[in-house]
Amino acid sequence: MAISKAKKGEILATLEAHLKASTSVAFTSNTGMTALDVTTMKKELRVQNTTFMLAKKTLMRIAFKNVFNVDLDIDTLPGQVAIIISKGDKVAGLAIVNKYAKEWAKEQKMKFVGGFFDGALLDAKAITRIASLPSREVLLAKLLGSMMSPVSGLARFFDGAKKDMEAKGLKTAKDLIGAAAVTTVAEVVAATPEVPAEAPAPEAVVEAAPEVVAEVAPEVAAE
Repeated sequence: MAISKAKKGEILATLEAHLKASTSVAFTSNTGMTALDVTTMKKELRVQNTTFMLAKKTLMRIAFKNVFNVDLDIDTLPGQVAIIISKGDKVAGLAIVNKYAKEWAKEQKMKFVGGFFDGALLDAKAITRIASLPSREVLLAKLLGSMMSPVSGLARFFDGAKKDMEAKGLKTAKDLIGAAAVTTVAEVVAATPEVPAEAPAPEAVVEAAPEVVAEVAPEVAAE
């Protein structure tokens, strides 16, 4: 259906405003999408600060030229095309679109046909690969989980120490360390063998020493 020149100018201005705030852009070819399909997907996209717009490809080309000074080849965008403009996380919005594209794969309702990411125009294969990546939030959650593992181990250690103190009726960590030291000393004493009864007393060894000196000394003096 033909639209007026004024309406085209309004759509172009809206496109340019979205593109100026964009962090990534993707294009999808859409066939047989219902109003309910679009409404449901848009609801999820709004959470990720991502816009889904249907517009004429000629207006998209003009908007890209005006905002990015990039020549968009609309011949690579077949069929009825929608533009997905992310303004927050570069991947999160694309991931949502990718999820629905997979759900509707059998009906072929929607598929990626291109994109604009980090200042470069991408083909359908490249933008689909990016849309399949985990979002920043997911990556941060995984990183936090790996960082928390040692902390969880330390928490379990302190919890175990607390239970040990309660079981032994101790009040402070110092008491626990002292109890451990006493236990260790007791174990060492228990493991030390007794001195045999026939072993000479230290005093006997000391008393014998002068006699040895007396026998050796004259010889040394004679030399």
